[in-house]
Amino acid sequence: MAAPAAAPTQTQTPLDDVILRAEQICKYYPGTVALDHVDFNVYRGKVNVLVGENGAGKSTLMKILAGVEQPNEGRLMLEEKEIRPKSPREAEEDGIGIIYQELNLFPNLNVSENIFMAHELTQGKSVIKHRAQEVRTRTLLTRLEQPIDPRTLVQNLRIGQQQIVEIAKALAFDTKILIMDEPTSALSNAEVEVLFTVIEDLKAAGVSIIYISHKLEELMQIGDVITVLRDGHKIAESPMSEVDLPWIIERMVGRDTEMVYVPPKHEFGEPILSVNNVTLPKPGGGYLLEDVSFSLRAGEILGVYGLMGAGRTEMFECLMGLHPEASGEIRVNGQKVRGLIDSRITQGLMLIPEDRQREGLVPELTIADNMLLASLKRYMRSFFLSAAKENESITRLIKELSIKVSSPQHLVSSLSGGNQQKVVVAKALLTSPKILLMDEPTRGIDVGAKEEIFQIMRNLAAQGLGIIFVSTELKEIMAMADRVIVMSKGRITKEFDRTEATQQALVEASAIGHELARKDDSSNGGN
Repeated sequence: MAAPAAAPTQTQTPLDDVILRAEQICKYYPGTVALDHVDFNVYRGKVNVLVGENGAGKSTLMKILAGVEQPNEGRLMLEEKEIRPKSPREAEEDGIGIIYQELNLFPNLNVSENIFMAHELTQGKSVIKHRAQEVRTRTLLTRLEQPIDPRTLVQNLRIGQQQIVEIAKALAFDTKILIMDEPTSALSNAEVEVLFTVIEDLKAAGVSIIYISHKLEELMQIGDVITVLRDGHKIAESPMSEVDLPWIIERMVGRDTEMVYVPPKHEFGEPILSVNNVTLPKPGGGYLLEDVSFSLRAGEILGVYGLMGAGRTEMFECLMGLHPEASGEIRVNGQKVRGLIDSRITQGLMLIPEDRQREGLVPELTIADNMLLASLKRYMRSFFLSAAKENESITRLIKELSIKVSSPQHLVSSLSGGNQQKVVVAKALLTSPKILLMDEPTRGIDVGAKEEIFQIMRNLAAQGLGIIFVSTELKEIMAMADRVIVMSKGRITKEFDRTEATQQALVEASAIGHELARKDDSSNGGN
């Protein structure tokens, strides 16, 4: 493993106003050193980016700052005064708030009730002022440019809207330091831009942001200073203006960035999937998908690129039979595909959804149970399940996918994000698919875990599976796809062979599609 170069000098940096300093922080768990004498500076009114692979110690350090965990050694200095938060409430009293990566909401309560949970506005000591909470909530959501009714139950919101509620909850109180752990993982591009505007407003008001994300290009756009952790150690700190993407990745993973993205090399077979003129009407008029046609060969990795609202997820849903109102023809190995989801799985189609937490996994079940959910009928022996056959399949997939797990009987929620994603892949593979649909397969996982997912995709393609994957990250599309189709406003606007695809060409094809759709809307009177 190559030793990382020394971090750029800090003597000429204007980042000298430290509001919070973590000094020589150590955190031990049985058999594990999560943090080993880590120093971490939070600069006032700046976006302080913290990066590292899963297991680097980021979450542990943030939990210590937020009062969820306490360090075994070291100290926290807030404006040169030592603090020892023993709970999130004590950290909030010190002005430290946190937005967790995994949503921390009550689905059976409405938006305003979630935002003011444990901070209720009351008349006296027992009567909650619901109307006042709703007014404050509406003001917060207007600031975030989200027309969400404060009385809407959280369970009725899509995942991106739920993440907006988490952000609103953190902004509702007087916060000096705001920790954002993967705040954009489920947001649309438009919602991300709004969040970035809010962050700039917070910076102008003197709020310090600690920002964690696996979207490295996003970090370079929003960050002022970056700190890199690896294996519980601080590796480097630098002003963001002095680093580039290879610098970040090399210090995160401890090796040359050329090893992270490797172009796939494999042979293609005969056409395995044919999609002809698939059209999905939009409620109220218009189309979510319009005359979508393409093909896929065995062993081919087909990338789908497009902006939010392009119709990528809707296309996957139509392939899986989720929209019986859709028209068009889908054939697998020349046979017309019919029926709904269970029938499509039997015919060789399988989806790995974008939101693994809500649509890919059942957190209350074990790793083994999650892996078997979509293929239980394959293990039936009369009226019983064959435990021996189940265990054989589980053991094989854990080994083949290198899932890091001490026991398949542990809860799937105990795994890291990358290993949870591998469990979702394992569940799909146990259905013996011919075609794998992967919707944002690397969302919310680190660079090392992404590389492992990419290697799994290459191996599956080499075995003859056809893979279609959606990604909003251009570099992933460029690295993995043998062929790329670009979608915009429910249409395919361009198709590129690997040798033809460039980042500029993909972006231009997507922009052209939006311009065509805008002109169509204008010619129809805006209807």
